[in-house]
Amino acid sequence: MLILASQSASRRAMLEAAGVPHAPEPAAVDERAIEAALADSTPSTVALTLARAKAAAVSARRPGAAVLGSDSLVVCAGRRFDKPRDRAEAAEHLRFFSGRTLELHSAAALVRDGEVLWDHADRAGLVVRTLGEDFLAGYLDREWPAVAGCVGVFRIEALGVQLFEAIDGSHFTVLGMPLLPVLSALRQHGILVP
Repeated sequence: MLILASQSASRRAMLEAAGVPHAPEPAAVDERAIEAALADSTPSTVALTLARAKAAAVSARRPGAAVLGSDSLVVCAGRRFDKPRDRAEAAEHLRFFSGRTLELHSAAALVRDGEVLWDHADRAGLVVRTLGEDFLAGYLDREWPAVAGCVGVFRIEALGVQLFEAIDGSHFTVLGMPLLPVLSALRQHGILVP
């Protein structure tokens, strides 16, 4: 069985909806330290490195198992954003995003016995409409704390869809994992029936 090195409900839901048997087992990695070490790297490189690190951490505890790690990050106006620490920071992020385009980078890596078998990164562009203060307050009243663990402060499958005017890229990438390439890799490595 595939092990998903993630706590993400949306990643679990994607795999479940696609009929991929898996067991979630969160990885304990210091994401901020990895990001700091890669400060001058591209967003895709950072997302890939984090996905690999998560999968490798769980793989070390699970000999012989196929482990899927994934990570997403948001860049807006050249600035990288992490998950908000609290509701006030979530509001600050949303104000910054207002009227701009977010770049959402999602990556996945498949690891077995510490060896990276496959990895992939994808990008989606999300055009944020101009957000009024009344909308922001109402949005956070309804979505907080559910969006506390979401980079970009939104769940596209919920009220977060109202933040955007346009989206360019894969819906799955926006949800947090490049699912179609993941499924292809799982078939290629014998985890799913070809």
